[in-house]
Amino acid sequence: MKMTKPICFIGARGGSKGVPKKNIRIIKKKPLIAYTIEKAINSKFFSHVIVSTEDPEIAKISKKFGAEIPFIRPKKLATNKASMEDALIDGIKKLYSMDFDFEIVVLLDCTVPFLRITDIKKAVTTLQKKNADVVCGVYRQHLNPYFNIAEINKKGHLQLCKKLKKIPENRQDAPIVYQMNGLYVFNAKNFLKKGKKIMQKMIPCEIPLETGLMIDTEFEFNLAKLILENKKN
Repeated sequence: MKMTKPICFIGARGGSKGVPKKNIRIIKKKPLIAYTIEKAINSKFFSHVIVSTEDPEIAKISKKFGAEIPFIRPKKLATNKASMEDALIDGIKKLYSMDFDFEIVVLLDCTVPFLRITDIKKAVTTLQKKNADVVCGVYRQHLNPYFNIAEINKKGHLQLCKKLKKIPENRQDAPIVYQMNGLYVFNAKNFLKKGKKIMQKMIPCEIPLETGLMIDTEFEFNLAKLILENKKN
């Protein structure tokens, strides 16, 4: 039996505290979200490239660059306190009600502009081979709670976030930790059946640091802007 192509689901709400309007801010004459939309469409890997948003401006721009907007996300699922899991459940149910045919969902965050299609395909293959609930894209992080990430204790002193019996003498001796980067792959019907609990059983799919940069701050936005504007291709 022939497998249906994965569906690409891009979440892009209008509000953003860290970088206001980051999803549609211009880099190299294009809004940030366009890089993810065009990459997904040009890959021909997906049956549909869907953008879930409550924002009319984001919807208009997304359509301009070829994404589908089959529904408008409820505003209650687009607040700072709303979870992406709830928005996904709402979106998947609506897509099925519209007779969209898909099994695997690839959730892409448009604030990860350097993610490669090879990274995405690797994550989908991992999901299928491991028969996993969810596969999450990650890259190794040099900032480490066992070695150089600290918090302030009750006395106002710095202490490591995670303690070991023996403190590592260097970063290489500390346990490996990963940064999750906005790439999630899962079986849609399995997700609807198990709900949010499915996210407690994620399997990592390691990708290179240089493709995993996620824009959460003005500094990271400017860094991504600098890289994209200086890329030859």
